[in-house]
Amino acid sequence: MGTNAVHELLDQHEVAYEVHDHPRAVDANRLAQSEDVTGWDVAKPVLLAIGGQLAMVVIPAPVHVDLDKASDALGHGEVRLATEDEFVSWFPDCEPGAEPPFGSLYGIPVFLDETLRERQRMVCRDGSHTESITLAVNDYVEVVAPEIVDVATAG
Repeated sequence: MGTNAVHELLDQHEVAYEVHDHPRAVDANRLAQSEDVTGWDVAKPVLLAIGGQLAMVVIPAPVHVDLDKASDALGHGEVRLATEDEFVSWFPDCEPGAEPPFGSLYGIPVFLDETLRERQRMVCRDGSHTESITLAVNDYVEVVAPEIVDVATAG
């Protein structure tokens, strides 16, 4: 994929991470299977429109964003899932659908669900459907500085 902004960011912060090539995995649960990890260790970014502004919520693969909980946690009454048309242009160096959970690289505020914050390590996309990275959740939090929220639901 050439120069990768996520790798550069992690290198700048001297964060240890592993890069893995794998068969094309379009959804987060398939990514977990290809990496032989539980879905609870896969960081799935979900883009939200909050009163017309984009925000990224990062949750474990097996859950979804509860929009009512997100509205409460983010302090805004108008919260909905963003459409791909609304955010694809924000990630010009990424394959559509393979956005990394590093919204801050793209000028998008990032919120991390507390269930993922409790994990030791996380696997995530780096902008590609065929490459992923694994890093310590603590390092991710230090580099990205997301706000920790409770927005996930199993439903």
